[in-house]
Amino acid sequence: MALTLPPFLRKVILADAIVSGAAAFLMIAGAGMLGPLLSLPAALLSWAGISLVPFVILLFAIIRRGAAPRLLVLDVAIVNILWAAASFVILAAGVVSPNLPGVLFVAAQALVGAVFALLQLKGLRSAPLAA
Repeated sequence: MALTLPPFLRKVILADAIVSGAAAFLMIAGAGMLGPLLSLPAALLSWAGISLVPFVILLFAIIRRGAAPRLLVLDVAIVNILWAAASFVILAAGVVSPNLPGVLFVAAQALVGAVFALLQLKGLRSAPLAA
């Protein structure tokens, strides 16, 4: 079922697109510098940034249209939740061994994704159905 994006949800999705786009650019363009600084593999940073590009394009497409299927907006929130969970899993499972700034970097971007997911779910609950 389609919904018209109310101003709150529109702003949250736009903020998610901007922040995710900035993170993608930072991780793609700065992987070589960030990797040693954070003790994270440069390839991981680069591929994480590349994986954000289609997500950012989708978010801007949703904003541009002003309306979207409820399921699509729910999917956006779920992707944010999965990103946050995967970020913490790679730390907890020892997949990477970042230094303190690296742990803070991974945790911060995961928490931002979780906050966006919560705000998107809140906006989804209060969004009116499209005509």
